[in-house]
Amino acid sequence: MRALTAGQQSHWTGRGRDQVVAAAETVALVLDEDSPVPESAADVEDLVLRLRGHVQRLGPLASPMDPALRQAQKLCSEGLPDGYVPSRVHLVKLARATQQLLAVAGNDSAVTVESPRRRWWWKPSLNVWRGSVFALVLAVLVLAASVPRR
Repeated sequence: MRALTAGQQSHWTGRGRDQVVAAAETVALVLDEDSPVPESAADVEDLVLRLRGHVQRLGPLASPMDPALRQAQKLCSEGLPDGYVPSRVHLVKLARATQQLLAVAGNDSAVTVESPRRRWWWKPSLNVWRGSVFALVLAVLVLAASVPRR
């Protein structure tokens, strides 16, 4: 999907990347607002396979009776549904279940992979813009009508 940056390459060790960090990065790739939407069914299938592998490797780090592990394993055992929307919904559910499993796994310091904070601005809807323009035009008409004529 994308190449590793220098900071991400530092997570490589002789026996492989830290599984918690790798799982957190895959979850961020699916759930982060700035990440690209999977374009094809193959991209969705690739991400689902990655998440299934992460759940399999993170399973021993959690209690076998933990509900987060059971939910993640249940979603992993389900097949990928056909269709554009159902397959992506399944992908997001699996990513959220993996995120919960990461929190349970106990390595909270490596779990938090956050995107840089940006200011949140309120985005007005189209009707708010229309109402604002109407109010401005009405105010200009009232002002123009109140100016005395010669």
